[in-house]
Amino acid sequence: MKIEDINIENIFGTQGLLADFFSDYEERPQQLQMAKAIQESLQSKNHLAVEAGTGIGKSFAYLVCAINAAVRNKCKVLISTYTITLQEQLVNKDIPFLAKALGGCFQASLARGRNNFLCLRRLEFARRKQQGLFDASMDELLRLNAWASQSKEGIFTELDYTPTHQVLNAVKSEHGNCKSRRCKFFNDCFYWKNRRRLENSDIIVANHALLFSDLALRQENVSVLPDYKYLIIDEAHNIENVAQEHFGIDISQWRVNFLLHSLYNPATKKGFLAASGHTPVIELVKSCEKDAKKFFESARKWFDTNRGNGRIKNNFVEDCLSESLRKLRLALAALVKQNEDEDEQFELMRFTDLLKALQEDLQNYLACSKNSDVYWVEVSEKNSRSAVTLRSAPINPGIEIKKCMFDKIESVILTSATLCCGGRSEKSGFEYFAGRIGLEKFNQLKLGSPFNYENQVTMYIESEMPAPDEPAFLRCAAEKIKKYVQQSNGRAFVLFTSFQMLEAIADMLSSWFAENEYEILVHGGSIDRSELLKRFKMGRKSVLFGTDSFWQGVDVPGQALSNVIIVKLPFAVPSHPLIEGRIEHIKAQGQNPFYMYQLPQAIIKFKQGFGRLIRSKTDSGIIVVLDSRIIQKSYGREFFSAIEKCRVEIAAD
Repeated sequence: MKIEDINIENIFGTQGLLADFFSDYEERPQQLQMAKAIQESLQSKNHLAVEAGTGIGKSFAYLVCAINAAVRNKCKVLISTYTITLQEQLVNKDIPFLAKALGGCFQASLARGRNNFLCLRRLEFARRKQQGLFDASMDELLRLNAWASQSKEGIFTELDYTPTHQVLNAVKSEHGNCKSRRCKFFNDCFYWKNRRRLENSDIIVANHALLFSDLALRQENVSVLPDYKYLIIDEAHNIENVAQEHFGIDISQWRVNFLLHSLYNPATKKGFLAASGHTPVIELVKSCEKDAKKFFESARKWFDTNRGNGRIKNNFVEDCLSESLRKLRLALAALVKQNEDEDEQFELMRFTDLLKALQEDLQNYLACSKNSDVYWVEVSEKNSRSAVTLRSAPINPGIEIKKCMFDKIESVILTSATLCCGGRSEKSGFEYFAGRIGLEKFNQLKLGSPFNYENQVTMYIESEMPAPDEPAFLRCAAEKIKKYVQQSNGRAFVLFTSFQMLEAIADMLSSWFAENEYEILVHGGSIDRSELLKRFKMGRKSVLFGTDSFWQGVDVPGQALSNVIIVKLPFAVPSHPLIEGRIEHIKAQGQNPFYMYQLPQAIIKFKQGFGRLIRSKTDSGIIVVLDSRIIQKSYGREFFSAIEKCRVEIAAD
């Protein structure tokens, strides 16, 4: 039977197609319900939001519908995820299984951002010009060349080492630095091979960042992805944050210095211009670097003097950098015309584009050019190399999301385990999520998990803890963490809302952990996130202290994770410039920002933390909440109503 003729029940039912491939297949009513809702929305050209609890099997539900729609309508369906983990699951496991089950009736490909690919032309040019370009020896380029000769996809993640920033920047594929069909490497080009695969695919899998790059470019009648008719977004709770980063400004000292040092680094006497003999242009680079240092020093001084949250008004410091960037850009543009080496011309044009983008970002930032955005300065005390960063983000990213996504695409399916904030009705539970992303006319479906949380989970509430803003809270929290870590014999996530609190409690407990032979793994140190997670899964008595990124997108099935301790209810810091701007905006509309924004945001984050514990029907464990506000404040019931029903025990001293 052809996929376009198959009824959903014929696939997900007890006698369906999937049952033929799984000896222990169990029909999941929620999965079937989700698939039917998606199919109906795609056919009727409606948008749909689905909250699908853990264990429903939502990826199969939307993949089958996507394949059906693509084959039936002879079109492409784009599936977007936030995490690499889910991308790999779809591409390496779920899609190949369905291709086998459905008789290979469709083609699917993974879309990656262009910068993930090696450019063969740029690699050859870098080898030719290496002496003046890099601090590194020729060895790294030779290793890349050997790898390129046998690589099928030319993606840097295939490498068993990480190239230096300088080398990577010189050899990666770039939009403004491509000869396309005029390049002698075009037929062998890794990026264009991937693009041709995408053109011939029915299903395209991408990440949210690439999705928004494509959506924004389509506003200007260009694109980085082939045309697609339908869009399915998994991990949809992340799209607001991705959008606000995409539509905002980010100018760090590192960004400026890296660009200038790629042209010429006075300390090492290396860079693109080092061997060129263009002394006047090199002097302009040096001058630009001095002005950049002066500019960021003035921004740092302003930050230290004002002692606020870093939020700025227009022209908060003098612009002593834009003119230097302009002069350097024009000088490089003049070199393009003088140069006869076409590869050098492309590299020079790339630098002029980057300088132009930096100049425009800087001028827009200093002018606070968008009334609908918040502008602020961030200062990092940990990393002096990139201590000052200029940031902006839209107060309401939903305006841009609606314009480039929901107004343009016939049917968008959004799903996640954490979209709803409770509410008196199913639709009201989606109001916060829909409002933040500009989703106005849509169908909604809320599906609970098939797991038995009442038997699998016990939640402990520490009812007599001091308030989180009281001095005694840290000491008391440290003692409670000891208590529950011992109860689960390690195997615990301790989730924090700030690095400051994490580090303070980690210092308090480090000796105790060592004495009791628990391995403490601390997020934010020298070990990266993926390595921390790997060590946690391998350890028998491990305790991981994590912040934001460990509240979501982390999957540790089995007894390796048996305890999740939520130190503080995850309310965003109200003094953060962006949060402050959004609160002001909501107040100006005559609404209550706590109930309209701060509480729903915290509830969704709380659900994400809660969801780390149970990842399969055989998992079990405890959730611990050290923030007594969850039972002392009237809004606490909103947190309970949003999560799966489980056993709750109130612990009192």
